[in-house]
Amino acid sequence: MEDARGVPFLVVGLGNPGPEYALSPHNAGFMTVDRIAAQAGVAFKNRRCRALTATCFIAGREVILAKPETFMNLSGASVGALIREFRADPKRDLVVVYDELDLTLGTAKIKERGSAAGHNGARSIISALDSDEWLRIRIGVGLNLPPEAAEARGGSRPGRDYLLSPLSKRDLKTLDEVVDRAADAVRWILEKGTTAAMNEFNRRERTGPADE
Repeated sequence: MEDARGVPFLVVGLGNPGPEYALSPHNAGFMTVDRIAAQAGVAFKNRRCRALTATCFIAGREVILAKPETFMNLSGASVGALIREFRADPKRDLVVVYDELDLTLGTAKIKERGSAAGHNGARSIISALDSDEWLRIRIGVGLNLPPEAAEARGGSRPGRDYLLSPLSKRDLKTLDEVVDRAADAVRWILEKGTTAAMNEFNRRERTGPADE
């Protein structure tokens, strides 16, 4: 999928910098680009556009992996700068990976466009690009628990404390498995195209109306 324009493909994982957030649900995007980098044998050694970056090749195309250092709520400042620096088209040259409370932990979904759905990082990117037409992989971190268990963990839709706190070993194992699938989804997008990737990965993840 070498690009005739010479424009790299941007894979941006969202999260918060700092070791205290490394194993939190909100850092699922960081975990995914870390996984892609590890599989490609590259490291995040550069800083550009307010992000840590690494470069690899997938399906013959140069890929810039990026982890914004702006903290989640200002992710758009970094993504917008990356788009401008590389003269990229958000609709063709960008995929953003981030956590999603509206999807159950252990699932993921590829979308071509859409609202922020309450996610501050996605909202910041939509504002910076003045568009919601950019590809995203949403990694489920929501807890599908019975009422009594949900109440003990902060309610059916836990918020800031849950998103910014380390996951339990069991939940982290579940997240680790879906991070692998999200990394695979990025490769599918580059190797086989967005439609094929959506058909493959979204079909796997259909778990019911709540995840639509």
